[in-house]
Amino acid sequence: MSEHREDKPHPSDSERTLEDGVDGTDESVRKRIRQSTPSPQRLPRPQSSPPRFVSVDELMETVKGVTNMALAHEIVVNGDFQIKPTELPEDSLQKKVREIVHKAFWDCLSVQLSEDPPTYDHAIKLVGEIRETLLSFLLPGHSRLRNQIREVLDLDLIKQEAENGALDISRLAEFIIGMMGTLCAPARDEEIKKLKDIKEIVPLFRAMFSVLDLMKVDMANFAVSSIRPHLMHQSVEYERKKFQEFFEKQPNALDFVTQWLEEASEDLINQRNKNSLTAGEGALGPEEMAAPCFLTIQNHAYMKLLKWDHLHRPFPETVLMDQPRFQEMQQELERLSVVGATLLVTYSASAPGVSSLAGFAEKLKMVVQVLLTDMHLPAFNLNEALATIGEKVCVEVAGCLAQCGFTPLSVDKEIALKGQIQAIASPDDPIRKLVDARIQAFLEAYLASGLQRSLPAVPGGLGPIQKELEEVAVKFVRLVNYNRMVFSPYYDAVLTKIFKPEGSRVSIGL
Repeated sequence: MSEHREDKPHPSDSERTLEDGVDGTDESVRKRIRQSTPSPQRLPRPQSSPPRFVSVDELMETVKGVTNMALAHEIVVNGDFQIKPTELPEDSLQKKVREIVHKAFWDCLSVQLSEDPPTYDHAIKLVGEIRETLLSFLLPGHSRLRNQIREVLDLDLIKQEAENGALDISRLAEFIIGMMGTLCAPARDEEIKKLKDIKEIVPLFRAMFSVLDLMKVDMANFAVSSIRPHLMHQSVEYERKKFQEFFEKQPNALDFVTQWLEEASEDLINQRNKNSLTAGEGALGPEEMAAPCFLTIQNHAYMKLLKWDHLHRPFPETVLMDQPRFQEMQQELERLSVVGATLLVTYSASAPGVSSLAGFAEKLKMVVQVLLTDMHLPAFNLNEALATIGEKVCVEVAGCLAQCGFTPLSVDKEIALKGQIQAIASPDDPIRKLVDARIQAFLEAYLASGLQRSLPAVPGGLGPIQKELEEVAVKFVRLVNYNRMVFSPYYDAVLTKIFKPEGSRVSIGL
């Protein structure tokens, strides 16, 4: 086993810098955010801060800070995060230029080595690059390997050997391949084995550099896996600190967050007033219109992200890095609402007990899910897909009823079932709206439960999609809880600005 695989990873200088540089508590964040005093009844739209001119250096520093924050966030939130080799598009100008430059370089090396006597200028430069690359793979405890690489790949000695006609390139290549085999990940053993079968020097060097590029990616992913435990521990403070630095340079960086939280607050107050009117208690007075609990507002705001108009509305700044994740969950929930509605009308139209037959429910669900896989692609036609689903569902139901000895569906019932399934294409379809409302209620209850071990009970009618719904719920709540840990001081400050008039105390209880 190689030394690289045996040694425990040591945190790099960048990791230590990251850990040492993390500071900024909730209290310090609160102190830096000014509080204003709008009335809770009016809930005004956010006003952009006055423009502030910044230098190019400040702008680049801000961009770098946001980029680092986004990278750290991705590493923490995405457990499958990996760096991948850069692959240029086929027939792209950049790829063609790179191929031309590389071919010219290797052709030049081939010409030099074919001279009599051979010229080793290019070859020695390549050995120097390989030497530095191998050294970069070593951890602090690899003293023996470091000394060995520096001794065998001593460029001054190699130049002297070349000048005296005593340089053995094959011997150096053999040492390099052996060292690469020692330092590479197990997944690269096959590539290393292939290198040993290449006898010509130029193709061998070219292949070695190709494998070294893969090893660099492996080492980068090794560093990511090593830093993740440290980053997990300090990521909340780190992201908050980086966002605060960005906020200080861009004072209007919470405008969309403010609007988002204001809308959530308005929704809850209006709903509470509506409930009061429905109960015959009349409209709520000023005292009763006090702010809902901040946590309740935040939960409702997070739920609104699952119904977001991504094409026409800017996403709130504090959740912007997770917009693709929220959008993916939103699309999955929309697909589940169609699947759930289809199964609900199918079981309602079938004989009692059909939905509980072993294997039938899963088979029917799989048929519907497969036909709705591409539901959110631009070219997808939901009406056509549901027409096809209606036909296939009727065939599956007829086969199941015949197999179990039940009375088959009449022609009229089949036509009615197909029509009900076809109607689900409309977001205003009553069955689809019912299923969607129950999905939203389940997610909101799960979010309010705080990711406890036991999930809330799945509402009636959602049993067939329970597994898929719970998977989305777990991802949603984990993402929300992490975002809340990072940005709750900002949310509290924004909500305080909305609901706390100057000189009075705000009521935060429902």
